[in-house]
Amino acid sequence: MTAPLSRGLRGYLRRRPVPEGIRITTVGLWFVLLSILVAIAATNTGNNALYTVLASMFAALIVSGVLSRENVRGLEVALEPPGELFANRPFSLGFTLRNRGRVFSRWFLLFTVARSAQPFLVPHLPRRGGSVGRLEMMLGTRGLHSLPHAHVSSLFPFGFFRKGVRYPVDLELLVFPEIFPAAGGELEDVNRSGEELSRRAGQGHGLYALRQYRPGDDPRGIHWKQTARTGAMVYMEREAEHSRRLSILFDNAVGVLSEEAKPRFERLVSEAATTALDHLARGYEVELVTRGRALGFATGSRQRLAILEALALVQPEPRRADPLLSSDPRAPQLRVHLEAEAAPS
Repeated sequence: MTAPLSRGLRGYLRRRPVPEGIRITTVGLWFVLLSILVAIAATNTGNNALYTVLASMFAALIVSGVLSRENVRGLEVALEPPGELFANRPFSLGFTLRNRGRVFSRWFLLFTVARSAQPFLVPHLPRRGGSVGRLEMMLGTRGLHSLPHAHVSSLFPFGFFRKGVRYPVDLELLVFPEIFPAAGGELEDVNRSGEELSRRAGQGHGLYALRQYRPGDDPRGIHWKQTARTGAMVYMEREAEHSRRLSILFDNAVGVLSEEAKPRFERLVSEAATTALDHLARGYEVELVTRGRALGFATGSRQRLAILEALALVQPEPRRADPLLSSDPRAPQLRVHLEAEAAPS
């Protein structure tokens, strides 16, 4: 029983909102200094009016602290990430903020999920009500990004204090590699090689020649009209067509990278992703082969997503001498490899 209870307690504590403390603002600091001056003046003069003013100022500070704390309690947070995220590309993160309180509304809430993100102002949250908004964000690196908490803070009611609470959301975002506007000239040469027709017999669509049927030929290639006319089996040979395929061989066996080599590695990842998306958009079958994964030739949105996920998570691996091989040696290939010295240990 001890282990399940311990896991349950850890889970409860992980889901529990965490107060971030209360911080005095610049306005609040000046108000406190003014209160001290009023207190000194009241003590020196014995003026009852000054004591009344001082009491009112202290009451305002207490009320401000209590209300600011209650204003950020009793909330529910739900996040709605976009379908695709790319490095260095702005995106909108949807959120829903709900007030579970049955008595009081919430006022002037600042909502964010990261210190670097611009907070979203929720001016009013009615009791048992909700508010929907979107945070404008941008992530600079590919891979998995964790958003453990959402931050809700408030300056309500007088702006003397800023009270905050962290609400657990436990959201993981998979950020795809940065996509460049266009591939380089060297990549264009590879692209063109997959579109050419060769004037030789093969399995294309254009008619190459008519000849006598030979054992082993595909019966679907028999030209029945010519066969009936001549009385002999006539077979249609077609032009060979290089399939619209591209094999991307991304060799990530580069060892431990130095700090100078890491940006070059990331650029190669982005170039591979850019080339894959460009060819898939033009109807190509694209294959991706890395040291830890091989995605066979395919087209369409599922292949697009699989390639982006693989390149989002690819990492440098220990160096290996054996080359990467395509499943179709005849298909045009794009070999991506970084020649870099290992970082000093």
